Formats: sequence, structure tokens, C-alpha cells
Amino acid sequence: MINFDEFQRVNLRVVKIIEAERVEDSDKLVKLIVDLGNEKRQIVAGIGKKYEPNQLINKEIVIIANLEPREIMGLESQGMLLAAKNQNNQPVLIVPDEEVSPGEKIS
Repeated sequence: MINFDEFQRVNLRVVKIIEAERVEDSDKLVKLIVDLGNEKRQIVAGIGKKYEPNQLINKEIVIIANLEPREIMGLESQGMLLAAKNQNNQPVLIVPDEEVSPGEKIS
């Protein structure tokens, strides 16, 4: 269990995907460029078996924005998207049910 103060340290933001492409030599990694409103970031995510890159363009998703960058297959990932697994054990993106501004904080 974490307390409320610890939870508040997690910076959850809505972002808009503006670019998406498969990572070379990987069947599941996708490189995303996302718009946080005041900046753009690169995120590498293991969603390529479920989503084609062209399906992701202009989609709004939720990310953890204050996660330390991590290198994945030689690419820097500057955040982590939120997803759940469906009954087929495939990732399902967490998305707002209505359009919101890029960078909007989840509270």
C-alpha cells in the first residue's frame, strides 16, 4: 500500500500521439512521439502486437510523465503509457472518453 502523498508524486498526464513507428528488429515495440502541450517526448512501448502505428496517430492516452528515462533497444523512453491486458493477454490502452487538452493532469 502507498499513502496519498506517495500517490500524488505520480504525474499522470493525458498526451496526444503525434507520431508512431515500429522499432526495428522488434515485433512488439512501437516508438511514439507524444504531445504534452508544452513539450514533445519519445516513449517506447510494447504494444505493437495489438496496435498498428497508423492506428495510434492522434489518439489520446495516459502516461506517467515523471518516470526516469530508460533505454529500450537503444532508444530512450521518456515516460510510460498506461494499459491493461484484455482476455487475450493483449494490451489495451487507457484513454479518456472525451477529448482533453494535451498535458492535462490526471487527478
